Amino acid sequence: MNIVILGAPGAGKGTQADIIMEKLHLVHVATGDLFRQALAKETPLGLQAKSYMEKGLLVPDKVTINMVLERIAQPDCISGCLFDGFPRNLGQAKALDKALGEQGKAIDKAVYVMVPDEELVRRLSGRWICRSCQTPYHMVSSPPREPGKCDKCGGELYQRSDDNEKTVRERLKVFFAETVPIINYYKKQDKLAEIDGNQDISRVAKKMVEVLQAIK
Repeated sequence: MNIVILGAPGAGKGTQADIIMEKLHLVHVATGDLFRQALAKETPLGLQAKSYMEKGLLVPDKVTINMVLERIAQPDCISGCLFDGFPRNLGQAKALDKALGEQGKAIDKAVYVMVPDEELVRRLSGRWICRSCQTPYHMVSSPPREPGKCDKCGGELYQRSDDNEKTVRERLKVFFAETVPIINYYKKQDKLAEIDGNQDISRVAKKMVEVLQAIK
C-alpha cells in the first residue's frame, strides 16, 4: 500500500502520519527527514541540496525526487510507504507515479486533510518555541504557565518569523496554489479521499484508518 498524505501547514498531517504508520505498518517517507539525513551523512544528493540551501534557493524538484526514489528503493519499503510532504507539486506527483509504475506499483490513495483557512492561521500564528530546549507552545491550545517562559527549562519563548500571521497567510497562499493541481490530479484518478481535519486528533485518525483499511 502506497499512500500520499496532503494537507496545509498546520493541518496536523505529521501527527496523523505517525498514527497511520504505526497502525498500518507503513514506512514514513517525509522529505524533511530525508533532507536532514542526507545532509548529515553528506550523501551526493545531500551535498547537491546543501549547495542550493546555502544560497537560500529552493532545492530543485529533480534533487528532491531522486532523494525520494533512492529511499523507496530500499528493502523496508517493499510493503508500502506513506508519503508526507511529497509530492509538493504536479511535476513531483507525475514523477512519483512514473517511478512507482516502473516497479509495478502505484499510489493507492491520496488523503487530503482539510482544515479551514482561519483555523490554519489560528494554529500556526499562535505557535511559540523555547529558545533553549525547542519545546513548542501554542498561545491558545497549550500556553505556558508563565507568559514568555518555558515550563520545562525556564528558557525564553520566541515566535519564528514564518509563524507571524502575515507570513502564515502567504505560506498558505503558496501551498494552495501548488496543491490544488495535485488534488485534482488524484481526484481524476479516483484516488482522493478528503478528511475533515478540523476535529479531535483521534477522530481524524479513526476516519483516515477506516478509509485506508477499505482499500482492496
